[in-house]
Amino acid sequence: YLSGGNQQKIIAGREILKGAEVFVASQPTRGLDVASTEYIRKLLLELRDQGKAILLVSTDLDEILQLSDRIAVMYEGKIIGELERGEATMEKLGLLMGGVA
Repeated sequence: YLSGGNQQKIIAGREILKGAEVFVASQPTRGLDVASTEYIRKLLLELRDQGKAILLVSTDLDEILQLSDRIAVMYEGKIIGELERGEATMEKLGLLMGGVA
């Protein structure tokens, strides 16, 4: 059996080999060990640098701030805020996620 991290690596590799221009990554590092998390995040940054579009769905604020160029926050099924990376902070994201801002 493969660990969760190795499963994620195989899935990511399979999708990259397909030559896609758009990737949807939903909770890509959830439940992974530190090394696997870093590998997946590095891979997503490399894809971004190659001009690929990545839709990242995550509740991990560190991950969002590290990987995102633009951030849209949903609350109760609606987008209630959009931020550029430079204006996003943990506090702003937390408030938006809680429906406060």
